[in-house]
Formats: sequence, C-alpha cells, structure tokens
Amino acid sequence: MAILIAVFSVSFSAIFIRWSNAHPFVIAAYRMGITCLFLLPLVAVRYKDEFKKIQKDELIFMVAIGMVLALHFGAWISSLEETSVASSVILVTSHPLFVAIVSHYLFRERLKTIGYIGIVVAFIGIIVLSVGDLGLGGSNFRGDILALIGSIAAGTYILGGRKSRRNISLVPYVFIVYGVCTVCLLGACAVVAAPLYPLPLEEYELFILMALIPTILGHTLYNYALKYVKAQIISVSLLGEPIGSTILAWILLEEVPPQFTIIGGCLILPGIYLAYMGRKRKNERNH
Repeated sequence: MAILIAVFSVSFSAIFIRWSNAHPFVIAAYRMGITCLFLLPLVAVRYKDEFKKIQKDELIFMVAIGMVLALHFGAWISSLEETSVASSVILVTSHPLFVAIVSHYLFRERLKTIGYIGIVVAFIGIIVLSVGDLGLGGSNFRGDILALIGSIAAGTYILGGRKSRRNISLVPYVFIVYGVCTVCLLGACAVVAAPLYPLPLEEYELFILMALIPTILGHTLYNYALKYVKAQIISVSLLGEPIGSTILAWILLEEVPPQFTIIGGCLILPGIYLAYMGRKRKNERNH
C-alpha cells in the first residue's frame, strides 16, 4: 500500500516543477528544506534519542547519500527545463538498469538470459528516445543527459538507503539525508547566484505542495518500504511514475509526448522490467 501511494504521489512531481518559474536548484532546495521543517517536530518529540545511537560510520554514509540525492534532484529538475515531461521522467526512472549492471559486476549478482535481453531492449529504447529528442533540438538532448545523470544518482540513493534502513528508523534517516541534501542544494544556489527570496507567493505554495505530496507521501514512503522489501522491488515500482506523469502532463499541461518518446518508452519500461525479472536469486545461484 505504501508503494502504491508513493507511485501516485511522485507522479505529480514533474507537474509541480513545470508550474514553477524558479531556478531548478531553488525548487529542489525549498522542496527538501520544507520537508525537513515538516519532519522537525516529530524528530524533536519522538526520535531525538535515536540520533545519539547513530554510529559515526553510519552518519558519514548518510551524509554521502544526502549528497547523491542532491545530485539527483539538481540534475533531474534541471532536465525538465530542457526536455518533455515524458522523456525526463522515463529516463530518470531507468535506474534499475544501472542497479542491475552495478550489482552484476560489483556484487556478482548474475543475470539470467532474459535479464540481459531486458537491458539491451531498454538501452535501445534510450537511444531511440534520445535520438528523437536530438532531432527536436540540442536543448531536448541536454535534458535527456541531465535526466540520465539523475537516474544514476537515484539508483545509488536507493541502494544506499537499503543498507542504512536496516539499522536506522525511517524518520531519523530521512531527516539526516534530506537535511544534507538541502544544505548541498543551498550551496549550489549560492554558486549559480540563484535567488531564494523574494519570489511570488504562488512559488512558495508550489514548494509546500512538492514537500507534502511527492516528497513526504512519495519518497518518504519509499524509504519506509525499503525496510520491508528489496531495493530492486522499490526501483521497479517506480516505473509507475513515468506513466502517471505522462498522463498528468497530457491532462494538466496539454503536453503530448513526442513520437520517439512514446516508442522509446515502450521499449525502456518493459526492458527495465525484464532486467529486474532476470536477476538470479540466491537460492538459484547456489544450485
């Protein structure tokens, strides 16, 4: 149930971002910062003692995860200024491919034949989508590259979260990770001289919606589920986001996805699913 709610919630993320006129780093910084403010009373009342139990190596690891999350949001939100919602969200949710490849070579989690087929099919889809966007102009292709960078960061974030969530409660975990992410994004705003204030009231309203719906009801519920299900299941469940976001963009933004995006998406999403299904389980590897 948590995963279903999370998929529905994160589908609104691209829509809220498109409605905003703020700099991508400003959007990301406010989104994560407001989320931390929402979590602060809960942290202060119920979880303050748990922070004392966190080991130094665990804290360092969570700081690293927060930095990766900042890279994810910075790259992905920037991509939405350059390319279509459908292209951006399809590419940013392709991280199960990178998770499968990294697991294969780094953790020696071998794939079945169907897994290799899925990876090939998905990468063909990425090429089709990207070539189509390249034909629409350099801006679209740059957006695709940024979305892919965000995708790699998202896969790293999910793998890291699976490790940390085994020993640390949800609220302290996300509060630290989101806090580090916010600090990094504020630093990025300073580097590019992106103004944080003053902004129109409508912008702050959008930032609050982003914090409540796609972040707390989306990403935080994903983190909650990480304790109970495998990271790969979480990663594959995110395939619902590009479908939901594309439909919402069609309805709310009147943005019809380009033809090559539809063709590429019809290859990428099934390919990702096959790549996941092709992972060998431990008991299979032992025989």
